[in-house]
Amino acid sequence: MAERPVLRVLIVDDEPLGRERVAGLLRKERGVEIVGMIGDGASAVAAIGSLAPDLVFLDVQMPGMTGLEVVRAIGARMPTTVFVTAFDRHALEAFDLAAVDYLVKPFDDERFEAAFKRARRMVRLEEASRLGERLLAVLLEGGHDAPAATTPASGARYLERIPVESRGKVRFIPVSDIDYILASGPYAELVVGDRKHLIREPMQALEDQLDPARFVRVHRSAIVQLDRVDALLKAGGGEYELQLRNGARVRVARSRREEVEKRLAR
Repeated sequence: MAERPVLRVLIVDDEPLGRERVAGLLRKERGVEIVGMIGDGASAVAAIGSLAPDLVFLDVQMPGMTGLEVVRAIGARMPTTVFVTAFDRHALEAFDLAAVDYLVKPFDDERFEAAFKRARRMVRLEEASRLGERLLAVLLEGGHDAPAATTPASGARYLERIPVESRGKVRFIPVSDIDYILASGPYAELVVGDRKHLIREPMQALEDQLDPARFVRVHRSAIVQLDRVDALLKAGGGEYELQLRNGARVRVARSRREEVEKRLAR
């Protein structure tokens, strides 16, 4: 049986005891390499660029440059991140920056283990997503064995299948099976019946690759397949929702209601 690849972890905390606490817990985990222990934000930005860790345990409150500022400085290239801090007031902002978890000191071994497992799963998802993106690019360029896009009369190419990671494999989900799609941080969540699949794809990029005759953007965070819609409902307060055939309800943005009604009437 092939060994799992080593998970490369960077620890960033201005307190030596904080760095050692995380390092000690990580040393109990199999398949983990601590690639660095950094004490300030500016050095963390440089280390992330040079060491290319898979996972970063990042303190929020540090002199000079906070952990939140580190994430903003790195941007889309920021590895999977778990924030570790003595304060919980930055939790919402941390999750807005796509942190996978937020540990508040003092934390026990069990809480750390839960955060680490969640982060390891996210790293694997990222790896599978990158593979899926490469496969998607190849298929969109016109793969011969398994075409994933159709070419309508307009010349535009639209997806017919989307690669997703599932139980260590990359599966191809027919877009005709998708009920709706929700934004989930940097990911898109494909809802297929009672199953949900995460892919790392911005909603706008995904919308551009879906046939507008079949899908409609109903909200900045939602795309719905038109033939799954059963009814457009008033939800009160001037708000509207789409009721889907599977019973799900998806909110319609006020700015998009008129367009959604036109699309449903075609």
